[in-house]
Order: sequence, then structure tokens, then C-alpha cells
Amino acid sequence: MYNGLYITATGPMTGKSAIALGAMQLLSRSMRNVAFFRPIINEPLWDDRDPDIHLMLEYFKLKMDYADTFAYTQREARQIINQGSRNLLIENIIQKYKKLLETFEFVLCVGTDFLAKDPVFEFDLNAEIAANLGTPVILVTSGQKATAEDIRESLQITMDSLAPFSLDVVATIINRRNLTQTELDELRTHFSTDERKALIYSVPNEPTIGQPTMGDVKKGLGAEVLFGENRLDALVDDYLIAAMHVNNVLPYIAKDQLVVTPGDRADVLIAAIASRLTSSTPDIAGVLLTGGIRPDEEVCKFIEGWTASPLPILLTKGHTYNTMLALQELIAPIEPGNVRKINTVLGLFEQHVNGKEIASRIVSKRSARITPMMFEFELIERAKANKMRIVLAEGTEERILRATDILLRRDVAHITLLGDVDKIRTKANTLGLDIEKATLIDPVNSAKFDEYANTYYELRKKKGISPEQARDTMTDATYYATMMVKVDDADGMVSGAVNTTAHTIRPAFEFVKTKPSFSVVSSVFLMCLKDRVLVFGDCAVNPNPTAQQLAEIAIASAHTAEVFGIEPRVAMLSYSTGTSGKGADVDIVVEATRIAKEMAPELALEGPLQYDAAIDPSVAKTKMPDSKVAGKATVFIFPDLNTGNNTYKAVQRAAGAVAIGPVLQGLNKPVNDLSRGCTVPDIVNTVAITAVQAAAEKMAAGQ
Repeated sequence: MYNGLYITATGPMTGKSAIALGAMQLLSRSMRNVAFFRPIINEPLWDDRDPDIHLMLEYFKLKMDYADTFAYTQREARQIINQGSRNLLIENIIQKYKKLLETFEFVLCVGTDFLAKDPVFEFDLNAEIAANLGTPVILVTSGQKATAEDIRESLQITMDSLAPFSLDVVATIINRRNLTQTELDELRTHFSTDERKALIYSVPNEPTIGQPTMGDVKKGLGAEVLFGENRLDALVDDYLIAAMHVNNVLPYIAKDQLVVTPGDRADVLIAAIASRLTSSTPDIAGVLLTGGIRPDEEVCKFIEGWTASPLPILLTKGHTYNTMLALQELIAPIEPGNVRKINTVLGLFEQHVNGKEIASRIVSKRSARITPMMFEFELIERAKANKMRIVLAEGTEERILRATDILLRRDVAHITLLGDVDKIRTKANTLGLDIEKATLIDPVNSAKFDEYANTYYELRKKKGISPEQARDTMTDATYYATMMVKVDDADGMVSGAVNTTAHTIRPAFEFVKTKPSFSVVSSVFLMCLKDRVLVFGDCAVNPNPTAQQLAEIAIASAHTAEVFGIEPRVAMLSYSTGTSGKGADVDIVVEATRIAKEMAPELALEGPLQYDAAIDPSVAKTKMPDSKVAGKATVFIFPDLNTGNNTYKAVQRAAGAVAIGPVLQGLNKPVNDLSRGCTVPDIVNTVAITAVQAAAEKMAAGQ
């Protein structure tokens, strides 16, 4: 329907950047090639880059030159308009926009920042630009400190102002205000027409989104980091000028506070650091030393030897009064690396804005090809649609805690963390993470420890396990987590960030067991290429599967593909296509193909096939022209682990593919393994995968 969307605020300080972030994610789910464009930007704050453009380019990995993402700065636009060349301004903006459409499928446009002194002028200018670009509009207005009636009257004035431009307003988002459903319904009724229902959404205020981080303080003031470089993501909620004697300063210390003090006040500096060691004082965000005065060498040695959590300590050249004035003017844009802020924004947007309603008005059809980002977004959406209970066995591991913070902010799953509860909470607080909504369990001290140990004993006593051995085994968090899944106290389990693969999956082999129709547990990797997602199996578990096992792996992999929205067309791989080759290695694939077709006659499955014949339509046309799989396979079954593991890694590195997995399959309940080198996004994806698997299992069981 449209090839662009224009987001414009109705005035200053609406949180438009956060809404744009959510909108870009929404568009990226449906289209594989979206550009970002700001017709007019404000004068860059630092790094010579507009913060919104920088965020979009980096976070969404857009392949754009920065110069193509905007047309004018605010100052340039004003000069052209004041010279009487407003039409020239609009024409050049249109030219830049059209140029982007030669390369990109869709363009998300974001209007001006309303930092000048004439909001009415800016609003009309944004409306005129949107009208000339032919894009629909999302309006963003601030509901902060406003009643529902105030908002209705303000929106009515806005709509009346837009009437001359004949714009298609697809949605209105009232930001920083949580209206009741009744209030929203009344607004929608008021602004609906005979032709169309008004889409109006309300996103509640979340102060942390607008709070600066210590990194923002560093950039905004040009400060130097003396200590705590790895904690610059700490949020700053308030400022405290510490000019009194230290015993008079301590009562004023508050949570997430930035303590501002002259650089020669070693007493205040050491007291601020010490405040992190006691539970009687709140945790501050950091310390800002003024006057360009560095602490004495002995004080620095003392701080360097501190074994507690690192506290960010910055140094600025300005004196205390000017520094405080600068802090009051500090703007805290959402940075690409600030995972906490980004996921808070996306979580709020997804929860309070109906993306499907908006997409139905601006996107005519979904792209036939899927990019890695589209797949990952859809993966999160699938997990959120049926929130499952996922237990993470390695609860004190930093990457697990960071992933938990993201998962909870995005509302992906109900998370249980295993480990020493005090250590988990302390570490999370030290890292500035919010895991309050997670369930924390210390296996040894849990109410269900005896029950789980007895269950394990009953399941394994025929293998010679004694009650004492069962209790010892159940102190292991991985066994405890797997037992939670076994007895339905959790829907799925993820481990392996610290533990080996063997340790992670051994408990599942012992008592979760394989599904009745399968004799083997196998794995797949979801290979996200630039324009599609493929399924590779088995690349992690079975070294030399038999023909029967290979057939079961093929059918399980096809089912996994379906669970994740990939139409299964299964290629049984070999060094031979069809009947062109002979030998034991080919024969086993031929036999596996026969067995698989008997087990699942409705499945699109072909073999043996060489990889090029399976994936390349031109090669398939020559080697196997009448095949329903050759040239368009989506599921690739390798004959052995050596071939599968090397191939997935080769494709991952050579093609720049994102490899998600291994995803275990064939078990009665989902248990998944992480690589010990996994990143935080890897953990988030694996938990989402496990949740999707668990939801599919429950649906299949009619639960």
C-alpha cells in the first residue's frame, strides 16, 4: 500500500525517538530492506551524528551511508525558508527520499525534534513534508501530567491543523501516559470516522528511558573516566553536590545518585566508594570529580586495589557550579549499546501498541524472503504469544543475568534462576540489572528438594542409584532444573553457558527421555542467511547415525522447522545426487530416505542430494529437474556429525550467517544447550526458542 511512514511529534519532549525505535522493529518484522530517513535534523550534539540516526544505523545494522539519512540540519532549513525558498527545501527532501526507494523496500521517516522556539511552524513543516512524500503518519504526543480531557482537546486541535494536508493518520500514540481502557475507547470513538476506526494507543511513562547513564555524562561533559570503565551503563536518577563534611554528606546519599564533588575531596570520594559495601546506604550511580583535579597517587592506588564492584569515577575540567549547570542541560539519547534502555522501550511498545493493526494499514503483504533480523523478531513474538516457564540452571553467571534482564523487560517468558539466591541478587544489583520478576531458587535449600531427590531415586534405582546418591545428584543445578521440567514445574530448561554440552543434556537423557516415536535425540541449527532461514541437522549430537536414526532426525528437523514458521522441504545430503553415485555412504542415505518417506509420506523429502543441487535452482534443473525439493530445500540433513558440524561453521563464517542453536529435538520436553562462548543475545534467542518449543509441545498435547 505505502512505501514509507512518517513519525512526527506534536511538540517537544514527546519521547518520539522511543516510538521510532519500536516502529522500526515493527517494520523490520515484515520487510527485509527498510531505510531510515530524517528530512531535517537538529545540530548534532557530539560525534557529528544525529542520535536517532546513529541508533537506527547501529542497532538495526542498516546498510546506509550517514549522508543519505537526512537532507538538512535545522539551521540550514531555516536559512533556506527565510530566503523564500521553501519549495526548494521540499523538492530536495523529496529527491533524497525517492533516491532511497531505488534501493530500499520501505523508508521510515522521523520528523524534527522541536528544539527551536516555534513548535507550530515545525508541526506544519512536518505535515507538509509528509504530504509531499505521500506517506501516512503516526502522531506522537505527550500525555505527561495531562488528563484524558486535556489530551482529547489537544488531539482535536492537532487533527484540525492536519486537515488541510489530507494526511492519512494511521495511528496516534500518547506517550508517557497510561490511560485506562475506557479512556482509550472514548478517544477512539471520538476520532473515528464512518470509513475507519481511529487507532489510538497509550504508552506509560518509564523514567529510566530518559535518565542519563554515566556514559552520557562522560560524553556530555567531555569527562575523563578514571575508574569503572565497564560500568558506564549505570543510570543516573539525581545529582548531589557533596561540598559539606563527609559525615554531613552521607545522609543525603540516594539510590542511583551521581555524587558531584571537587577532585581534592578524597574523603567524599572514599566515602562514596565505601557506601557500595554496606546495605545501610543506597547504591549510587557514580562520582564526578570537578575542577580537573586528579586524586592523589596514594588515593588512586587505594581505589585500584579495591576488590568490590567497580564504581564509575569521572573527572571534568569545569568547576562545580558550571558542571551542575551542564548536567541540568544534559540530553540522554538512547545509545545503540544501551541494551537495558532499548529493551525497556521495545517491551513497552510491544505491550501497549498493537503492531498488527498498524502494519495492516501500511504494509500490503509480507516479504517472501526472511532476513535474520526478521526471524529473530518473529522468534521473540512467538515466545511472547504463549509465555512459558523457562528455568536457567546457571543463575549466577553474568551473561545469564544480563539475558534475564532483557527477557523480563521484553516479557518473553517467566524466568526461574537457580543458584545461591543472595549471590544472584548481589551480582544483579552490582551489574545494575533488574531481575525482580524472576523466580530465584537455591536447589539445596528449596522446598521441593526432597521430592525431586525421591523422584530421581525412583526413576534411576534400577540403574543402581541409592537414595544418598540421588540427593547428591539433585544438588547439581542442571539436574534440579531438568527435574523441574520433568515434573512440570517448568516448561523448558536452558544451560551450558558454564557447563559442558554433555553435562547439560545428560539429565535429559536419563529421565526426560525421547518421544515415543523417536529412538534418538538430535539437534539442528537455525541458519539465518541474508535473505532466508535454513535448518541444518544434525550438527551437534550424533557422530554416525544409522539409516533409521537419520530418518528420525529428518522428520524431527522438519517438525522443528514448522514450529518456527519455516516450510519444511527436506534434503537428505550425500556426495551423490539421485543414482549418480555408489558406495556405503550413499547407500545409508538412500535407505534413510526410504524409511523417512514411509514414516512421513506427506513430507516433501528427497535424497540423496548434493548440497548445490539442494539449494541452487539452476543446478537442480540439471541434476534433478522434476524434484519438489531440489533447488528449494529449507531443511538439510547431513549424513554424519563430521560433515554437519564443519558445514554449518563454514556457512556461518563464509556467508556471514547467524547460527542459532543447537536446538535439541526428539526429547519429551524441551531442554537446550548453550555454547560456553555464547553471547547475551545467544542466550536470549535460545530461551525464546525453548519457549516456542514448549508452547508447541503443549499445543500438540492439547494443554
